[in-house]
Amino acid sequence: MTEAEDFDAPEDLPPSKSELKRQMHELQDLGAAIVTLSKERIKALDLPEKLLDALKQWQTISAHGGRRRQLQYIGKLMRSVDPEPIRRALDEQHRGSAEQTLQLHRLETLRQTLLDEGDNGQQALTDWTRQHPQADIQQLRSLIRAARKDAAASSEQRSGRAYRELFQFLKEHEQ
Repeated sequence: MTEAEDFDAPEDLPPSKSELKRQMHELQDLGAAIVTLSKERIKALDLPEKLLDALKQWQTISAHGGRRRQLQYIGKLMRSVDPEPIRRALDEQHRGSAEQTLQLHRLETLRQTLLDEGDNGQQALTDWTRQHPQADIQQLRSLIRAARKDAAASSEQRSGRAYRELFQFLKEHEQ
């Protein structure tokens, strides 16, 4: 028998203790991340009742040590659950919040462009009204005028009631 035959192939060996610990910590972290999901998404995951109860109990615990122990328990319960649907739900939530942030940034840029006094502002207004023919154009123009007036009166350009109302108006009509 050769020396190479004495050793088992790496795929024949069980996972090391360190690898098992890493996997358990990963499941524990995944369990902690479930708490950030909305109730509807948690229900859609079809988790075992014991795990749902443990998650609810974790939310009520305020002591640090208690929360840590509860997370360990959640990690233990997570061993019996397929983690892939949970990972997908977390990815969807993250992607959704990133898209929402991107949408808000786009609206802020549009608001700033509309407040420009030159041709850019007028062109942006024309483009936006073409895309949203159902919007009250008179109210939009009124909000733009008021926001410009607030900006001229205040040293801080990004303040004032009309500035916020203009953003809300744009946000309502984008949805």
